[in-house]
Formats: sequence, C-alpha cells, structure tokens
Amino acid sequence: MSVLRVMSTETEYGISVPGQPGANAMVTSSQIVNAYQAATAARARRARWDFEEENPLRDARGFDLAREAADSTQLTDEDLGLANVILTNGARLYVDHAHPEYSAPECTNPLSVVIWDKAGERIMAEAAAKAATVPGSHPIQLYKNNTDNKGVSYGTHENYLMRRSTPFADIVKNLTPFFVTRQVICGAGRVGIGADGRGTGFQLSQRADFFEVEVGLETTLKRPIINTRDEPHADPEKYRRLHVILGDANLSEVAQYLKMGTTALVLAMIEDKFFPRDLSLEAAVADLRAVSHDPSLKYLVTLRDGRKMTAVQLQTEYLELARKYTEDRYGADADAMTLDVLDRWESVLTRLADDPMQLSRELDWVAKLELLEGYRRRDGLGWDAPKLQLFDLQYADVRQEKGLYNRLAARGRMERMTDENAIVWAIDNPPEDTRAYFRGRCLRQYADSVAAASWDSVIFDIPGRESLQRVPTLEPLRGTKAHVGGLLDRCKTAADLVAALTGDLVAAKGEMPSVTRYRKPGKPRKTRPSAKG
Repeated sequence: MSVLRVMSTETEYGISVPGQPGANAMVTSSQIVNAYQAATAARARRARWDFEEENPLRDARGFDLAREAADSTQLTDEDLGLANVILTNGARLYVDHAHPEYSAPECTNPLSVVIWDKAGERIMAEAAAKAATVPGSHPIQLYKNNTDNKGVSYGTHENYLMRRSTPFADIVKNLTPFFVTRQVICGAGRVGIGADGRGTGFQLSQRADFFEVEVGLETTLKRPIINTRDEPHADPEKYRRLHVILGDANLSEVAQYLKMGTTALVLAMIEDKFFPRDLSLEAAVADLRAVSHDPSLKYLVTLRDGRKMTAVQLQTEYLELARKYTEDRYGADADAMTLDVLDRWESVLTRLADDPMQLSRELDWVAKLELLEGYRRRDGLGWDAPKLQLFDLQYADVRQEKGLYNRLAARGRMERMTDENAIVWAIDNPPEDTRAYFRGRCLRQYADSVAAASWDSVIFDIPGRESLQRVPTLEPLRGTKAHVGGLLDRCKTAADLVAALTGDLVAAKGEMPSVTRYRKPGKPRKTRPSAKG
C-alpha cells in the first residue's frame, strides 16, 4: 500500500462569544450545530447517531478499561442529548463537550482529506453566521486552532485504517519518532510556551506542550503520543483504526496534504515490515516539546543508538526509507500521488534545512511566523505582547473576510492544493470511493426514513415494518458510487432500497450486506458488560 488508504480527520473548533465571557460553551456549541441543521435540513428528519457498536474503552494493548475507571470524556459511546447532525457529505457535525466538532467522511487519499476538511471549515463559518441570525443571540466566533492559551487544548484527530495483523508494538516503535519530528512540516505555530502560554516566544506546534506520555488510551488527560483506542468502525477481524491525537489543526492545504500523505506512507512501511534500522528516541515526550520550542530547527534529538540529529534530519531518514520502500515495492507502477508526496516531502525538508522562511507560502507555522515578525517590526513588539496572541488567534478565524490565513490565501500568498469549486461541492456531497457515499446519499435521498446512522451503519424506519432496518457498512471500500450508485438511482424510496437489500439482490453481487433488524426507539438498549482492565 502507498499513500492510498482509508483516512479521515476530526476537528474540534475553538469557540468564543465576544463580550460574553460567561457564555456556556456547550450551549453556544449547540447553537452552532442547531443553526446549521435548521438552515440546511429544515424539512428533513434529524437522524440520531447510532452508538450501538461503539466501544471507546477497548485498548489496542489487549484489554478493556472498566467504565467506572474511565474519565467522563472517554465515554464517547453515550448519547448525552447534545446537538448532532449527520451531513449529506457523509460527515458528522456535533457537540463534543465544550466544542463544535466536524468529523470528516472517510477518504482514500490525502488530497481528498484536504478537500473534505476544507469543506468543514466552510460549514463551520456558515453555521456561525446562521447562529448569529437567531433573535436574541450574540455573534459566535469559531477558530480552527488547538488551544485557548489559558491551559486548555482541544483536538484535531486523524484516523488511518490499518491491517489488524500489524503488531501494535511495531506501530509504537516506528511511528513515535516520526510523530515527534513531523511538526517541522505540519505544526500550526503558536505564540507562547507551555500549556498556559505564559512562556515567552514562538513555537512550531499548538499541541506539543499538552502531551505527557508516549502510549496510552486517554485523549484529554495524560495525552499520549500514540493513542491506543481500538475502535475500528469497521470489521474488527480485518482492520484497526489508528487514532492520532497529537496533530495540529492545519489551515495550509500543503501542510495538511503532507501530514496525511507522509503518515500514510510510514504506516505502509510499518505494515510491510520495511524498517531496516531502529529510529527510536531516548526521550520522546521531552523531545516533542523541545522540537516545538525551537523554530530555528537546531535542537538535537537523541536516538537510543546514541546518534544525535535535528528533527529535519530525522524526517529525512524517514523520507529516504520511504523512497526506497516505494521503489522496491512498486517501481514504475508507483501511483502519481505517492510520488508527489515524496517529492513535496523532499522539497520541504531541503528548504527547512536551508532557510525555513522559504516555506511561508506552504507551511502554517512559517506563514504565521512571517506575519508575526512583520507586526513585531512594524509596532516594535516583544514576544510577550498580548497583541501577538490576538494575531495568532486571528490567523485561525474561519471567516473568509477576517481570518488571516484566509486573507493570505485569497491574495495568492498561500499555495493551494485544490480550488473553491471542489470545496463547495464537498460541502453537500460525499466522497464517491468509500462507504461515505452510501451514507451521504441515503441522508439526502431518504432523509425522512433514516432513523440513525454511524460510520458503520445506516438505520431505516420503514412504515409497516415492526423493526428498524439496519444496514451494516463494515467494509469502508464498499457502498461506493461504483458499488451502489445504480441501486440508489433505481430505488426511489427507502422502502424500495430495504426491499432490494432484504431480498439479497445486492448482497449476492457483493455490493452491500443484507439488512438486519434493529430495535425501535424507546425499547431498552442492550448493555455491554464492563470488562476489567
């Protein structure tokens, strides 16, 4: 496998109500989600999220954490009654505790991730604008960033589908050094040092200061570099979903593309056992922070074999291995996107080693640093000036006319990987090459009949049927336009679709699984026994 694999992102957006410091974050986040739902699907039934098959306490190391031992933020399989919308583009827009979150649909390559992630930014901007039109409401501002600079961090997560047969220990060993150092490419940049931002200076990453351990199940407390949540949202016998929580919220399309593409390549190398040398670090957590704190890129990490090198040099080691892997495994048959990722990766690393400021049109942290240095020169500001933190925040403002990144992009000062037409299309339409197509089409075409949905199911409420009808979608590469587009075109109602699936007409062709019965709303939900960890 190359950079082409099932992958996606989840982004919690920063939220504030200017002039209302006491505003309840959960309430304002709900206003955002509800406003978007009301504006885009007023006539449609609101499908609930199907939590039935979720288990966020299963650990990849071979045990389940007891529910009574888990922090409340880990219990993501509980319906708390917060605002939740399943979108026609296959994404989920909902309230995750104190933030509105956009979970993008499943994609098969890093460029698609860029497009549907950007669609999330536009959706959030529109949701905030719609919320402001509600009588009696106050304007709500949203930011695609990762910290309030007061000690709170919120996540931008990545998901990569992997072979279940890959030993988790191999993932930890070979991925940790890569994660520690990839921030030189995909850091979002931040004014302030330390979790509360009180330290003076500029650093590469918004998330680095919030990580405390190398491996663990937590996502909000004692955050780990490698997260062990084993919740595949797919056939658990075949797949594991690597849930990555240490990345920054990228606005730069190039940085996002390289973040996803290079990680996918490294995962392919791990799956195929293509690591001839050990790149393990002596002190990964300390190095994660130290690399972030040094925008000169001169800090030396220490490998367990005694070698010392900069983060750029260690990334170059990964690049060289990835090139050899691609040549050995694919040769002249390597796909164009994999080759593009390799070429861009090499170009970025070469220029980082020479002069990072050459990358002000491609990388978030460099673009932000160039802007801030300009403000510092113009106004004679030190790095402790509060105004710089405001500029930092404004970079991430999702409004096209206000956000500093968006203004740079509009002026041609940030390199684009896509165009606005593709992004606008992705706001309402799902990727066509994953199961997100089936989910999104069903939400658009049979909105009044979809009772619930999740990443691995769509549940229909068909008049005249005693039970809800659940269509499992455990294979992420089934339910695509090629598989079911014709079927959905033929089935004018959800009843027609369920009848076809119930009759195994499609299942016989291997396109979709047959329908299973499901409890009606109001019936007791089955409970999952708590396994002791």
